[in-house]
Amino acid sequence: MEYKDTLLMPQTEFPMRGNLPNREPEIQSKWEEMDIYAKVQERTKERPMFVLHDGPPYANGDIHMGHALNKILKDFIVRYKSMSGYNAPYVPGWDTHGLPIEQALTNKGVKRKELTVAEFRKLCEEYAYEQIDSQRTQFKRLGVRGDWENPYITLKPEYEAQQIKVFGEMAKKGYIYKGLKPVYWSPSSESALAEAEIEYNDKKSPSIYVGFKVRDGKGVLDTDTQIVIWTTTPWTMPANLGITVHADLDYVVVEVSGQKYVVAQELLESVANTIGWENPKVVKTVKGQELEHILAKHPLYDRDSLVMLGEHVTTDAGTGCVHTAPGHGEDDFLVGQKYGLEVLCPVDDKGYFTKDAVGFEGLFYDEANKPITQKLEEAGALLKLTFITHSYPHDWRTKKPVIFRATAQWFASIKDFRNELLEAVKETKWVPAWGETRLFNMVRDRGDWCISRQRVWGVPIPVFFAESGEEIITDETIDHVSNLFRQHGSNIWFEREAKDLLPEGFTHPGSPNGKFTKETDIMDVWFDSGSSHQAVLEERDDLQRPADLYLEGSDQYRGWFNSSLSTGVAVTGKAPYKGVLSHGFALDGEGRKMSKSIGNVVVPAKVMNQLGADILRLWVASVDYQADVRVSDAILKQVAEVYRKIRNTFRFLLGNLNDFNPETDRVAFENLREVDQFMLVKLNKLIKTVRNAYENYEFAGIYHAVNNFCTLDLSSFYLDFAKDVLYIEAKDHAERRAIQTVLYESLIALTKLVAPILSHTADEVWGYIDSVKEESVQLTDLPEAVEIANSKALEDKWTAFMELRDDVLKALEEARNNKVIGKSLTAKVTLYVNDKTKDLLESISENLKQLFIVSGFEVAGSYENAPEEALKLDTAAIVVTKAEGETCDRCWTVTPEVGQVDSHPTLCTRCAQVVEENYSHLS
Repeated sequence: MEYKDTLLMPQTEFPMRGNLPNREPEIQSKWEEMDIYAKVQERTKERPMFVLHDGPPYANGDIHMGHALNKILKDFIVRYKSMSGYNAPYVPGWDTHGLPIEQALTNKGVKRKELTVAEFRKLCEEYAYEQIDSQRTQFKRLGVRGDWENPYITLKPEYEAQQIKVFGEMAKKGYIYKGLKPVYWSPSSESALAEAEIEYNDKKSPSIYVGFKVRDGKGVLDTDTQIVIWTTTPWTMPANLGITVHADLDYVVVEVSGQKYVVAQELLESVANTIGWENPKVVKTVKGQELEHILAKHPLYDRDSLVMLGEHVTTDAGTGCVHTAPGHGEDDFLVGQKYGLEVLCPVDDKGYFTKDAVGFEGLFYDEANKPITQKLEEAGALLKLTFITHSYPHDWRTKKPVIFRATAQWFASIKDFRNELLEAVKETKWVPAWGETRLFNMVRDRGDWCISRQRVWGVPIPVFFAESGEEIITDETIDHVSNLFRQHGSNIWFEREAKDLLPEGFTHPGSPNGKFTKETDIMDVWFDSGSSHQAVLEERDDLQRPADLYLEGSDQYRGWFNSSLSTGVAVTGKAPYKGVLSHGFALDGEGRKMSKSIGNVVVPAKVMNQLGADILRLWVASVDYQADVRVSDAILKQVAEVYRKIRNTFRFLLGNLNDFNPETDRVAFENLREVDQFMLVKLNKLIKTVRNAYENYEFAGIYHAVNNFCTLDLSSFYLDFAKDVLYIEAKDHAERRAIQTVLYESLIALTKLVAPILSHTADEVWGYIDSVKEESVQLTDLPEAVEIANSKALEDKWTAFMELRDDVLKALEEARNNKVIGKSLTAKVTLYVNDKTKDLLESISENLKQLFIVSGFEVAGSYENAPEEALKLDTAAIVVTKAEGETCDRCWTVTPEVGQVDSHPTLCTRCAQVVEENYSHLS
């Protein structure tokens, strides 16, 4: 007889190797065939709704690690909610308008100026859909479940129609206006930009100190005095109309080499050091308010510069006398308005000087710095020129510097409903908590929102103009344009004349001849995506407003979180979200920003082709995503190792349950041994921990809890000693069925618990569990933790035993290193114990040799009487020796009992009995 044929070894077809790059696409094909999204929604349709509203990624280019991090986090939450009592729809979306697509077509050789606006927009739309198809394939490859065939897309007619409604509602409440104001202007994009489209990068700029001679000192300053200003934008000097000082600051008139200058007293020392004044002599001190209305002479032109008072003047840098060009700065503009100055902006859309910049017409603004500085020097007004590198606003798309430039733009007046916005921020739940402060401060400090763009690929601003120039925005026109867009899309705005876009028979007193024109600017893309609460949550029957959660990267505090809040509160009086969760950026393994030039970019597609999506998903679960996260080949390798351990645990559980029928073989809790009950206590603790972590979006807690349960509680302890029962005893042995009961409960619970994270693997495991009825684990609910009577006492007792076991394992390891024993089954362990450990061991009815995985075990005396050679540890003094007897050919135990049954001379008594009773037919 071959005794190995009598062992009940694990049997399962579940593969040891994940082979995820090949297996996952097969699993995803199966999901598509069964239309898993629809099945999940059908199963949960009567439940309360939980809506995670997808912030739309921009439809351009392949997805990067930031996309993967974002979409996977969303998928964790949606899957968790649908398995824990909610109907959790997920409608993915795309942002499709704006400059990058225009730029992409230009780069592909499309000659925009040779096409009509409508033709060019059609090409933009086609390009956007190509990008959507590409990105959708990549997002689905991540294992993200959603309504992929019915996404929301900002260029769709129904979306644009709702966006027009949002604009109309805001206009109706008086929040929309057109005004001449300095805004961020990108010469490289030829368009105004919103704050959200600005990023700050270092720029080298000239730093100049300029003297403005006093023409009329109003009895406070003499005409031989110069007011000193400092600026890093010499190109704005042609637009200078004033100098601003602070009313409450002290200003000094100092004499240097026979010349008199005015600077703020606090800044005198730094100004003197920078310009190189030696021993400046203070001849007069005045308050800023005394300088109001003094007239200085512009150093380049025959015009005055008015001295004004402004709260924005500080002593952080400069001279305390601020060069003021109302056409090139918000503070300058506001103070200029107060004092009745014109808004002079001698720079065109492309950044070139107009004829109003006399002497510099046709120069690009940045190239004009040098000639302007030279002219100031020739005029004797340049006191100092140096160069500094400082943080400067850039266009986030073209990466080129922007300027402040006064143009006629459409604005949403934030100040008119700022208090409501701040209230809405307070009523929202923010994770992390600092998100509230961040957005609160942004809303508190932000100016009005410039919502117009001078491009063509976007949603038109639905405003008409009468012959008189009067703006026409009425309920009638808004409804009509909205309906036109719903029927035909917004291209119709560029295909038809104004009169054909107005309601039939429309008249207006400002147009006696019946002639109308239309606005040609489009809306800021943040207005597009910021309208999604109306265009998606309100538009679709399968969603609801407000959403339960918005989840995006931390850059969206100034972007989508902000624009959605502004439009949401403006239209409904409430935030469009109940909660906001933000995540950090994906960096390389050393914490650096990923960059193609450095060559440190980790590409999701490459990771999935090499390791699989579940490794990427497990990585997302492993990191503290609320801060910036690191990813590299080495980090992913570590995650893959954890995955391997989890997968091997599943394989062991499946393999040892191949002959277990839960209907007939499950053992009731009260009939289990204590060690089995202890494992179910640990399992229930895991269920509680994991569910709580899901609820609080703390996925790293799940990663660690599951990993520890698989490696420490199961593999290193329970499964390790269970083999002696599972493989050796007869199939229906009570202890074997008890252990299988624990393994079955663990298998079902673990599969469900990891399903939102390891979506492919969990479904794969589920397919190998014969007893389950559902065709996918996604169609089940997470396990509920069960209250087990006496669980604390059980846990305390067996945790103490685990500590003793750890000490025994240390002693065995030392004996192995000293060549006293080989494998632990060749050992006998003798303990010398204190009263506490003695009581513990006497209370355990399980086979202690089996629990310690040794062949011999005894308690020989008290801790104090331990022999010298004993290893003295916290719980016991331990002596390890070779076990006496022969090795059983079947169970590998070393025992004197081998050979006591004549018919099986190489077996121990236990094995001989099992073989006689169950396998006599094999002899």
